[in-house]
Amino acid sequence: MGLVGERNSFKENYIMQKTLYAFVISAILIVLPRVSNAEEQEFFDQSFGDFSEELVLAKEEGKVGVFLFFEMDECPFCHRMKTSILNQPQVLSYFKKHFKAYQIDIEGDVEMTDFNGAITTQKDFAFKQHRVRATPVMAFFDLEGNRIARYTGPTSSTQEFMMLGEFVVSGAYKKTSFTRYKRDRRNASK
Repeated sequence: MGLVGERNSFKENYIMQKTLYAFVISAILIVLPRVSNAEEQEFFDQSFGDFSEELVLAKEEGKVGVFLFFEMDECPFCHRMKTSILNQPQVLSYFKKHFKAYQIDIEGDVEMTDFNGAITTQKDFAFKQHRVRATPVMAFFDLEGNRIARYTGPTSSTQEFMMLGEFVVSGAYKKTSFTRYKRDRRNASK
């Protein structure tokens, strides 16, 4: 092969490498948002929009209750919770074991059935029934559909969110506030 043949081979090789590189980068850019979105969604259970049925399912699966994450699309705090706390392995494991978890769009016009079997919209369920005016609001419901704990705003850390779940699972919500529960836990660990 002469000098011209080597140059053509080098040029073809170079073009193939650049094409492969562009393909790999494109594939990564396409797949990464889907992976991130899949991680966000993994925390939440698929809802059929009937929370009276979701309670039955939670009972059948031996859950402690139902966890609702009231959110809205433009909420940076909701986004931070989903991308840095709700996707953590220990959070996923603990909450999947003890709760059925669902998202509620506080601006949503999607029709749904509440815990009592009444038909409403997500925004009416949030605003009228549960007085959600800011996001995120995290609410826990027992297996009868009664709200047993509520936390407004993002948690400061994964540990605080886990403590919130433990607060409900342990039944501490029956005796004390979450603020006092956190303080007592921190004092006990000193």
